[in-house]
Formats: sequence, structure tokens, C-alpha cells
Amino acid sequence: MSEPLEPGQTIGILGGGQLGRMLAMAAARLGFHVHIYEPGANPPAGEVAQKTYTADYDDQAALTAFADGVDVVTYEFENVPAEALDLIEAQAPIRPNRRALAVSQDRLDEKRFLNEIGLATAPFAPVDPAAVDAAAQLAQAMASVGVPAIMKTRRLGYDGKGQARVMDVHGGGAALETMAKADAILEGFVDFDREISVIAARGAGGRIACFEPGENVHTNGILHTTRVPAAIDRATRERAFGVAGTILAALDYIGVIGVELFVKGDDLIVNEIAPRVHNSGHWTEAGTVVDQFEQHIRAIVGWPLVDPVRHSDVEMTNLIGDDLAQVPDIREETGARLHLYGKAEARAGRKMGHVTRILGPAGDR
Repeated sequence: MSEPLEPGQTIGILGGGQLGRMLAMAAARLGFHVHIYEPGANPPAGEVAQKTYTADYDDQAALTAFADGVDVVTYEFENVPAEALDLIEAQAPIRPNRRALAVSQDRLDEKRFLNEIGLATAPFAPVDPAAVDAAAQLAQAMASVGVPAIMKTRRLGYDGKGQARVMDVHGGGAALETMAKADAILEGFVDFDREISVIAARGAGGRIACFEPGENVHTNGILHTTRVPAAIDRATRERAFGVAGTILAALDYIGVIGVELFVKGDDLIVNEIAPRVHNSGHWTEAGTVVDQFEQHIRAIVGWPLVDPVRHSDVEMTNLIGDDLAQVPDIREETGARLHLYGKAEARAGRKMGHVTRILGPAGDR
């Protein structure tokens, strides 16, 4: 992209879930049109976009039409098939780039990449549950990373899905069965003090801007709350910014990224990266002068990034499944910003919305 896009031009978004919806809303505020590509019918993002393509990722005609009608393409999730990206990229630039997607699509590749650029991760080892010697591979992996550990599918897992705990040397068999023969990785447990995440952006000119780290609490493998500011000191905050900046520069990244980190004493250990806007960054809607969605749009269209100054202390809470029953009470709260995703059916474990509560003026801990 040699010149910045101008209002009236069109952004294509791969994926029609809540992240695509919020990106589309941010793009519309800046004067851009949005086209959504999503295999599922009636996606949440389609309600706020100019056009929606409902087709599978192997539909070459639909992909061609989608790519031909947009000026830049981004994505709301990282598991877009490479063949679809090949076709799209022949017609329109993809931001963030293909390398960021490839690294994040495979947990083993991601861990190796992070180690190669000098960042710490949990100890890990690959395991092939479909191999004849899977049990022997697992035994070797446990000897390498230790137990307890967690086995994860290398691809497609999210929100605690595709994972199994291995609490001792006798628990590996059940974990192998859980993987259903999918390529896997065994990760050693990290006895961390807290988990934080940094939402960071890199613009087309290489400028990096980081949002304040948020402190995350998970329930049943799904993010429950993110609170800002995190209970970390200034030195840890600056190191977290440095980790995010190292990743962005190494990937020659354009757009917003989510970097999840374990804090253990003075050490920062990268849990995972997400090459997109991130659930733990939803607090930015209510707590900063620019939210993660606008910052991402600015980056991919070539506009200057905004310094993401935080003006409030906040706590974001996901509304999952039956949590929708809380909405009438939330509507009565002063200082609570409610955001519902427009999903027709509430199911256990399904993210239906979130609420960000203003805790007071911005302060440091």
C-alpha cells in the first residue's frame, strides 16, 4: 500500500463474528465501507457492513469477487486457509501480513518463532498423537518439559478448546485421546503471579503504539475479566511494551496484535500471540482516547496511529451464555458501557457481549 486509503474506499474483513463487527463499526466511523466474507449465514458483522459474502473459503468465485471489490483486506481470526489467502493476495493487500498468520496458526511454529527472537515461553515439545510411537513421544516430551503440563492441538484451538491437562506421568493416555489424532504440543505449566496482555499496534511507517497492559482472569479457559491498570510496576510495564514491540518488528507487522504474557517475579513469559484485535482489548472502548478497533483500521489503511492515552481505570467483563440475563441490571448502572454482539442464540461458552465498567480516573498502581 503506497498511499493511505481515503474515506469512501472499501475494507474487506475475513470473518463475520463480533471482532469483525466491531472493526466494521470503527471503519464506518472513519468513513470507510466494509465488506465481510463469512461462511456462516447471518453473521453479527453483516448487520453493520455494506456487503456480506456468504461462502466457504474454498469458493474461488466468491473469494475473487470479494477481493476485487475491496482496497485492503484484514481478518478477525487467524485460521483462514492458505489457499484462500493466495487468491485474495493476488488482488488486494492483506494486513497484517501472511507471515503473522502463518506463525500464529501453529502453536509449535509460534513458540519456536518467539524463542528465535529472544523471548521466553513455557517449555514445550511436539507430540504426534496419530503416530505409532505416540506414547513414547509423550513420555519423552514429559521428561523434557516436566509435569504437570498441558497438551494442546497445534491448530484451531481457542477458549480452552483442544486442550487437556496432564497432571502426572500416568495421565498422558487420556490427553492423547482428547487430541483425536491432531498434531499436538505439550507445554509445561508456568507458576505465574498473574497474566497480563498488551494490545499493541504498528503502523505502515513502522511506528509502534502500545495500550496499557491489562490484567486477565480466566474461567473454564475463557477470558472472564480484564482490569486496567494491571497490578505491575512501571519496569514490568515497560518490559511488556518491549516484548510486544520486538514481536511487531520481527514480523514487519501492520495492524493491532494481542500479546498474552505470564508475569513470574521479574520475568515475562509469552503465552501466545493473536495477530488481530483481541478480547482482552475490549476495555479500550471505554478507557482510552482511541480504541483497539479504530487503531487497527488506522494502521491497515495507512493513517497515523493515535497515542492510546488511558483516561480511566476500567474493568471489562465478558458476558458468556446465560450471562445475558444480567443485561437488564447492567442497563441501570451508571458508568457501565454495554456492548452486545447481535448473536441470535445464547449457548454455554459462547461470547454474547461484554460490559466495561469505569472505576475512576486513570491512575497507576
